[in-house]
Amino acid sequence: MRNDVRQRRVAAGLSQRELGEQLSVSRQTVNSIETGRYDPSLPLAIAIARRFQTTVEEIFHVDP
Repeated sequence: MRNDVRQRRVAAGLSQRELGEQLSVSRQTVNSIETGRYDPSLPLAIAIARRFQTTVEEIFHVDP
């Protein structure tokens, strides 16, 4: 699954550590999501979408 987390995080001026703190996850978790090595749980995906004031579908994209 692809995602736009890194682009949205950078546009918001946040470090991985800062975003992790806001989401109550580690910096390593944010990095793993951004690089596509980890697909977040549904509650975490919703929290990410809410943080960036958008929908889960706008951030996460299923690979064709």
